[in-house]
Amino acid sequence: MARLVETATGSLRRVDVDVVTLDLVENGLRNARYEMDEVLFRTALSPGIREQHDEFPLIANRDGKMVVGQFGLSIPDFLDNFAGDIEEGDVLLTSDPYSCGAAISHANDWLVVIPIFFEGHIVGWSAMFGHMSDVGGKTPASMPTDARTIFEEGVVIPPFKLYRKGELAEDALRIILNQVRKPDWNRADLNGIVAACRTAARRVQEMCARFGVDTYDSALEQLLDRNYRAMKVLLQAVFKDGETISFTDYICDDGLGYGPYELKLSLTRHGEKVTLDFSGSSPQAQGPINYFINENLMRMFFGIYMITVADPQILWNDGFYPLVDVIIPEDSFWKPKYPAALNARNHGIGRVFDLFGGLLGQTNPDLLNAAGFSSSPHFMYSGTYSDGDRKGEWFQLYSIGFGGIPGRPLGDGPDGHSLWPSFVNIPCEYLESYYPLRIERWETVADTGGSGLHRGGNAVDVAYRFLEPGTIAIHDDRWLTYPWGVNGGEPGARSRKWIERADGSTEVLGSKVHDVPVHRGDLLHFVTWGGGGWGDPLARDPELVGLEVRRGLVTAPGARRYGVVCDGDGRVDAAATEALRAELRGTRPEPLPTFDRGPELATILERALAETGLPAPLRPVVS
Repeated sequence: MARLVETATGSLRRVDVDVVTLDLVENGLRNARYEMDEVLFRTALSPGIREQHDEFPLIANRDGKMVVGQFGLSIPDFLDNFAGDIEEGDVLLTSDPYSCGAAISHANDWLVVIPIFFEGHIVGWSAMFGHMSDVGGKTPASMPTDARTIFEEGVVIPPFKLYRKGELAEDALRIILNQVRKPDWNRADLNGIVAACRTAARRVQEMCARFGVDTYDSALEQLLDRNYRAMKVLLQAVFKDGETISFTDYICDDGLGYGPYELKLSLTRHGEKVTLDFSGSSPQAQGPINYFINENLMRMFFGIYMITVADPQILWNDGFYPLVDVIIPEDSFWKPKYPAALNARNHGIGRVFDLFGGLLGQTNPDLLNAAGFSSSPHFMYSGTYSDGDRKGEWFQLYSIGFGGIPGRPLGDGPDGHSLWPSFVNIPCEYLESYYPLRIERWETVADTGGSGLHRGGNAVDVAYRFLEPGTIAIHDDRWLTYPWGVNGGEPGARSRKWIERADGSTEVLGSKVHDVPVHRGDLLHFVTWGGGGWGDPLARDPELVGLEVRRGLVTAPGARRYGVVCDGDGRVDAAATEALRAELRGTRPEPLPTFDRGPELATILERALAETGLPAPLRPVVS
């Protein structure tokens, strides 16, 4: 366990902080957190971080509790697993989930943690991790879909001091960068992360100088306590004392042909506290989809969902953690045994939000969200230029795909959007300028969003034309099970991937593949999945449906799912619409189902090959 070396004598005092000062500190921290982002975006080289913003910052108090951040990590778990003294000027680095209490969840995430000192006192921590586009291993981008151990996934960095009292451990960094395919990218991204954390440290020190260190430290305690009190009220308002509610969802396969994997979450309130229990989930997977996560991060995800839904203006932080107990069984999907493979944990991260949505919405269906684009699909393309001025030069692309956000109580789900609010698309112009490919299509796919009073967001079809031979890799999900609809809304469409070969043949691809050869002229269609619909489709405004037909978001045949009859130009036939809706109401069950998952799982498995072109996965086995 880490030992903090403070040179100051005495201890910090708890003082009262007036509301104006509290507001200044709060907004100062918010600004510092966003400044961390900007520092990194302006200095990183990899497209995943520089263009798509695949990084997560936080600023914590002196105990490591997050006060501001974006889906941050658990500094207390990191510190519990760090051996040695921590002094002013130190910069700590790791990429090993098993050596930091799952503060990060796969080896592509490089985590930097910096202690913040002021006049000899430890006053906080800044931290950030970013997804490195490559960390070595058996396949470009370091995410082999057939990996069974973490040893196949590239260099794994144990927790150590990248800087000791301000001095860089150059030999250690040289050894690390020697393991990766794009050392210039990794060095620039890592330097940017360190610079971002140091920027946050300076801003904290400036606030300590401005307001006094005792006032700054006390203000953070008040912000944490405010969050605690808000959550205590929410828990008692939303959940009945003593009642247990449960929800189950799935990840379709593990990359090795096994699946689907069952993810179960139960919640019980007992007095002021709730217990989140992940018992009943599938055992750990043989393939790399395991999502190794610790109890504090599950608390954080729960808090994000609860507070964001109830009051987005609340500064969510770690203050409410004492109100939430978490049970995660050993050797399960959520807590695999070392050295299980972890690289494809992005599906589990996203499915956490579907689990919470399906679970928490049961207490009030009017607040229920459908299932959405609960993943971050990855596309990778790499190879060597075969001719021209760049002949023999290595190229490597890592990018994140977008899909349909679920229908919600407040309205439709956005089309072609990221699961993570801060992620943005890589511009087509960037891709075509820096890589040997052309984007022949980047468009939403009509009718892929689930129908409902509020439509689920549509999926996207990105069509990549390859100009150089190379290999591609894909990480995606929801090719088998459906993103469910709620309150009468229908499921969204599943994902699909296929290559139109230059020789005229077509090859259907699985959702998790790597080292697939591509040739000059081949065209990959990367189609993601849609969001589920919310509410009765027959209650949707027919003219709105007609407008979406004109905009290419719904087809004229697809409009009939809403009971709307229109032509290809979106002109609605009011009489025919009224008649169709009356007919549909007479043939459907009442009341409408709270959840619509599509066909039963056994039926989905039976139809898999005919409907998707892919064989059904085999029943998971204990690894």
